[in-house]
Amino acid sequence: QVQLVESGGGLVQPGGSLRLSCAASAFTLGAYAIGWFRQAPGKEREGVSYISTIGSTYYADSVKGRFTISRDNAKNTVYLQMNSLKPEDTAVYYCAAAFPSPNLWVLWATQSKYRYWGQGTQVTVSS
Repeated sequence: QVQLVESGGGLVQPGGSLRLSCAASAFTLGAYAIGWFRQAPGKEREGVSYISTIGSTYYADSVKGRFTISRDNAKNTVYLQMNSLKPEDTAVYYCAAAFPSPNLWVLWATQSKYRYWGQGTQVTVSS
């Protein structure tokens, strides 16, 4: 069964760090572009970061310089390193996999481009 599973969420103080993992089962994550999205209470889900199959990365302006996306194809896992966390980063974080296409990077934050979704992991930034 094709599945994406996020882990690594939790409660952290402002300024702290977390590393989220997105692990795949029943398919090869390296063959897909991967996006991280988040949904805060009362808000729409939004794109956070994206990594292509060849390692090109993109970030939402709100997380540039603080978050880093990476992939380890040998472990079939994508990571989101989150540093200098702020209360406004509090949300449920989702990873999603998209079939690669030439212009996907332009529309990386478009949720309909993604074929598989994980169930999400909660990140809470609070003192």
